[in-house]
Amino acid sequence: MRRLPLITYAIIAYMLLAFGWWSVLLLRMNESAHEARVNELAYRLAVQRQIEEPADFRQTEQYFRLTEEFERQQFMILGEAVLLILSLAGGIYLLYRSLKQEISAAEQQRNFLLSITHELKSPLAGIRLILETFQRRKELKPEIQQKLSTNALAETDRLTALVNDLLLSAKLENVFDINPEEIDLGGLIHEAADRVAMKYKTAQLHVDIEPDLPKVIGDRLGLTSVAVNLLENAAKYSQPNPVIHTSLQRGGASEVVWEVSDNGIGVPDREKKRVFTKFYRVGSEDTRTTKGTGLGLFIVRQLVEKHKGQLELLDNEPKGTTFRIYLPVRQDL
Repeated sequence: MRRLPLITYAIIAYMLLAFGWWSVLLLRMNESAHEARVNELAYRLAVQRQIEEPADFRQTEQYFRLTEEFERQQFMILGEAVLLILSLAGGIYLLYRSLKQEISAAEQQRNFLLSITHELKSPLAGIRLILETFQRRKELKPEIQQKLSTNALAETDRLTALVNDLLLSAKLENVFDINPEEIDLGGLIHEAADRVAMKYKTAQLHVDIEPDLPKVIGDRLGLTSVAVNLLENAAKYSQPNPVIHTSLQRGGASEVVWEVSDNGIGVPDREKKRVFTKFYRVGSEDTRTTKGTGLGLFIVRQLVEKHKGQLELLDNEPKGTTFRIYLPVRQDL
């Protein structure tokens, strides 16, 4: 996220210092006024011969009342100054936080527009190129036709997946309903791992499923989306040689624990909560090299919560990221 301009911090510091300085000046003015009143009172008492010695003046009732009034005014000035400075600081903080949120939202929107434009243009350009090849070259060898057709289908699948993610992310916030059924989660993870392995040829996927696990009651399409998103993220951010471990084991009497670990770039601590925000991606679209729309982890978190599960993001050792999911094995959805 972009930082606020330095002039903003300078203005905030100036306003706080100005309030503090005005408070000091007001205290000094009140002190000067008090000294003037004390001198006037001392002169008047001396003229009226109510005191014999100068030291007697400070023992008079008039002097005590004057001093009490001065101290009360000093405390009142200090209290009001502190209250004003705290109010100003609180207002500036709320304004600052709101401004940062607006800047962050604008940055995320910009990143999303850039990424979605790229994600849409790439497969469309590929499909167009393939169609133009078929149109211009009437007699293509069967193996070339097969290769081009396979590529076109792959690009179409990529577009379909992107559109499905966009639709799913919109539904998850409003009208998405779980379609519960008994699911062999281990088998589902194996299928997702095979799918990702076909897409990322260099990835080493290790699947460890504890035997005789109870079945999970959940939405098959939703949990498949969770598995594919986590495994694809692991492969995508662990280039050039991804090593991915996914495991499923019993976590207790009423839950299973599902982990996906990689050897990738990891997620900084300051970003760990924000990566689950819709459209949020670490870094800037101007410098980022990996593809994506910032929807994957948002979808994962929403689906896990819809299944009444818990999701944790941890650091993998010696490097990389671990996603840990706790899912109840029996639940009413």
